[in-house]
Amino acid sequence: MSDGHEYKRRLFRCKGWNGTSVMRFLVRFLGFLFTAGTVVFLVGVAGVAGAIWHFSRDLPDYSQLQDYEPPVMTRVHASDGALLGEYSKERRLYLPIQAMPKLVTNAFLAAEDKNFYEHGGIDFTGMARAAVAYAQNFGSNKRPQGASTITQQVAKNFLLTNEVSFTRKIKEALLAMRIERAYSKDRILELYLNEIYLGLGAYGIAAASLVYFDKSVNELTIAEAAYLAALPKAPGTLHPVRNRERSTERRNYVIDRLVENGWVKQADADKARKEPLAVTSRSNAAHTFAGEYFAEEVRRDIFERYGEKKLYEGGLSVRTTLDPKLQVMARKAVAAGLVNFDEAQGWRGAMSKLDISGDWGVKLAEIKSLSDISPWRMAVVLETSDQSARIGFQPGRELGGAVSKDRQTGLITLDGVRWAKPVAAAARGKPATASVSQILSPGDVIYADPLFDKEGRQIEGQYRLRQIPEVSGAMVAMDPLTGRVVAMVGGFSFDQSQFNRATQAYRQPGSTFKPLVYAAAIDNGYTPATIMIDGPIEIDQGQGQGVWRPDNFSVGSYKGPITLREALKHSLNTVTVRLAQDVGMPLIGEYAKRFGVYEDLPNYLSYSLGAGETTVMRMVTAYSMFANGGRRVKPTLIDRIQDRYGRTIFKHDQRECRGCDAPEGWKNQPEPQLVDRREQVLDTLTAYQTTSMLESVVQGGTAAILRELGKPIAGKTGTTSDAKDVWFVGFSPDLVVGLYLGYDKPRTLGRAAQGGRIAAPIAKDFLKLALANKPATPFKIPAGIRLVRIDAKSGTRPNPGGEGGRTILEAFKPGTVPPDNYSVVGVAEGDGRVPQEIPPDAGNIMRPGTGRLY
Repeated sequence: MSDGHEYKRRLFRCKGWNGTSVMRFLVRFLGFLFTAGTVVFLVGVAGVAGAIWHFSRDLPDYSQLQDYEPPVMTRVHASDGALLGEYSKERRLYLPIQAMPKLVTNAFLAAEDKNFYEHGGIDFTGMARAAVAYAQNFGSNKRPQGASTITQQVAKNFLLTNEVSFTRKIKEALLAMRIERAYSKDRILELYLNEIYLGLGAYGIAAASLVYFDKSVNELTIAEAAYLAALPKAPGTLHPVRNRERSTERRNYVIDRLVENGWVKQADADKARKEPLAVTSRSNAAHTFAGEYFAEEVRRDIFERYGEKKLYEGGLSVRTTLDPKLQVMARKAVAAGLVNFDEAQGWRGAMSKLDISGDWGVKLAEIKSLSDISPWRMAVVLETSDQSARIGFQPGRELGGAVSKDRQTGLITLDGVRWAKPVAAAARGKPATASVSQILSPGDVIYADPLFDKEGRQIEGQYRLRQIPEVSGAMVAMDPLTGRVVAMVGGFSFDQSQFNRATQAYRQPGSTFKPLVYAAAIDNGYTPATIMIDGPIEIDQGQGQGVWRPDNFSVGSYKGPITLREALKHSLNTVTVRLAQDVGMPLIGEYAKRFGVYEDLPNYLSYSLGAGETTVMRMVTAYSMFANGGRRVKPTLIDRIQDRYGRTIFKHDQRECRGCDAPEGWKNQPEPQLVDRREQVLDTLTAYQTTSMLESVVQGGTAAILRELGKPIAGKTGTTSDAKDVWFVGFSPDLVVGLYLGYDKPRTLGRAAQGGRIAAPIAKDFLKLALANKPATPFKIPAGIRLVRIDAKSGTRPNPGGEGGRTILEAFKPGTVPPDNYSVVGVAEGDGRVPQEIPPDAGNIMRPGTGRLY
């Protein structure tokens, strides 16, 4: 034994140490460590418990997730289901987890939380990874790496804030564990995928799929789903245009994770990586149908019914009455009518001047252009000659807002400017323009659209000069049986002016109001064959107002005794005033209120000629009651509204359908019947007689241009004082259309302006397209009407010998068939002759059933 070991042995003996003592010491030491460890453990547990208690005191109530109703956008659809508009503060469509494709959910799990279906709300591996990254980046001012699971993100997005702190992370973890115990994994994932913000104003995957790719989620490819799944990390940074390279890199990362987790085949992933990041921005559906005015009117209606919150957050599904095909037809007809009238007034000059040195495209892109008047495009004149002008079109913008580098040019030839006489020259009727350089010069900012030849073929590379019309107008088309507005045009361009002239512009309707005067008279004892006097008339207006001398459009031209039918056919003012004077303005005012044209018509005879102000919508609604047999019509742009759960909360058609419910199917029971309890505002027979008279206006009166259509059409033109407005309102058995043209700041349209020359041709263009495939079904004759052949001029039975003038079949109510002759003051009783001159003391009217003119 060495001296060293011997020394130690003796030392231990001297101090009293032996084997037993050593064991005793070790036991005591281990006991101390255990005790200390237990104390530390208990203190730690107490600390953790205390922390949990501390942070749990003010945790939000996670049970609110059970009744989660996120803001969902309201969607408006046309009658055929096509999307017309969307309204929201957060563009979101709520999609149940059962409707989400596996590809989409897997893409988000791969990008955000691949262990989602395995952990209990907290991924400890991810937390350790984030802790290491935090330690490495400490002091670098870099944002700490997140380790949040999808459940934690739900807790943060729904119940907490975006504050970057340990306190929030602790609360987030506590909430995540509670949420996991309360809800299924599928429910948590559903909440997450509908709540997350994915850029470009899109919340949730359903809206993002539409915004970025114009697709439903079921149509997304691997590459598209992977890109959407990449966005939650940094939707602003991963912009598909501004940061295309980084966005593609992140998308491919998600694709790799899909392969790694076995959710996508390698070959499919390789193909997806090679796809370019192509984003298809959604087109404005209202632009597609030229339905911006219609959509805005619907938006205002919903706002008034339910308020702002319901409109922008309620997730309403609105089915409107708009017929997209008829809407396009109406827009085309009105725009063409406005442009044709405006071009006849002459060329007013370029919109503005532009310095075309350098890159003219960038400068032109800064000018606001109208986006809803396609195929018109803004352009700048680059150079001119006598025969043509070279123009450069306004370049578009990419999704990121940058001006496109494409520069498209074209030529405006002499044929494209022939209409463009200067205003002064047009007013003097000078010949067409002789050279392009007389009209255009370099730097002129204009509009142009493709030029077509006489056969209607587009001439490649050639364009026609255009100018935005100063004159405006509106059109409404309606189903007369239900009041459903199937088309509405509120002006030339919604981009230019959102003022809806169809519903908001109060204008004088002129002679289109006259049918209500005639209907009031016929409903109170008159007939279409009643003889009136067309001649000079003076009205003492009283109280120092002087004498009013109404005259016909053809001043000083009178027809003498004339039937009501012929008077309405030729729109004779003196006859209408005499009739209103005899019937009484209070009664006419009552009918105007019944028909919804005026709320309170003043008792002045001038109002019988349409001097009051009303809207196109109101006039079309009134004429609908002539067309449908006198039933009250309430105009509507909305058929049905459903809430976010599919429950119908509004339905326009309130008719009862007896027998429509057949749960056991068809068993030879009686056919279903619609019970219409709407008010009868006009006698059915009167409605038909008025309709028949309005047919005469089309067949040979002021609206004769519509006779070319070869369809049963009734209607009336209107021209206001000084020709400030021109109107036409008319109808077929199942379609009513009304329109007006006039300047927003009323001024004369010209001495030659008439409703029959300007408004009626526009209605003809629309009805030609709208009725093209419909049979020429005549207006239904109600039971009780007697069709009796009479002399068109005298209103009496024709001479049995065949002598006399033109005869017509006239519609009469029972007991109102005219006598064989009538007498006029100054003409022998029974003579039957219609005097060529009116006796000076002649009165107004032949009283019904008397055969005598008073």
